[in-house]
Amino acid sequence: MDVPTSAGPGRLVVAPAESPRALLWLGHGAGGGIGAADLTALASALPALGVTVARYEQPWRVAGKRVASRPAALDVAWLAAAPAVAELADGLPVIVGGRSAGARVACRTAAETGAIAVVCLAFPLHPPGRPEATRLEELLTPSVPVLVLQGDRDTFGSADLLRAEMEAAPGDRTNIRVVPVPGADHGMKTLRASPLTARDVRELVVSTTAAFVDEVLATV
Repeated sequence: MDVPTSAGPGRLVVAPAESPRALLWLGHGAGGGIGAADLTALASALPALGVTVARYEQPWRVAGKRVASRPAALDVAWLAAAPAVAELADGLPVIVGGRSAGARVACRTAAETGAIAVVCLAFPLHPPGRPEATRLEELLTPSVPVLVLQGDRDTFGSADLLRAEMEAAPGDRTNIRVVPVPGADHGMKTLRASPLTARDVRELVVSTTAAFVDEVLATV
């Protein structure tokens, strides 16, 4: 489904549930598209569990560009798709999320989209080698429940580092849950010696997200 935006057309790729309970709206990262393994795994598995999955391809990606747009432009293009997503949801609860840069967008705009929760896959806490350039404030923006699936080899910020920065930040952060993905890097890839295989990672992402969605829906 093409979505007109001020930056050119974006695109929603929808995996519909037969009897939907909610809609999960996902964005992609700056270094890849909606075909990322974790996004694809969620789109393949969750519809059978009653969750329609809509993956949003940003205009820069649809246009075939290699460099992602700036954060503000990503937010504008994401919000331009909100009416189409609301129509797809047809009154059902909407959960937003994404991987890497897509997770940042989802966090920054959670209130504007009316999302009931946020799912972050590999949240990019800081650029590699630059821990002082933290993006923690973005992760702390949503007031709704937030799930973060984070590799413990992620050079953009491991699960342990993410937890440590959250604990050091002022305020109540009980709405954010960080789940480590053992042996995974920023792309959720593991080494041969890692405790999890690629399939294990996909299954962990799906099962954890599904349980989170069930928990959130039980409270609305």
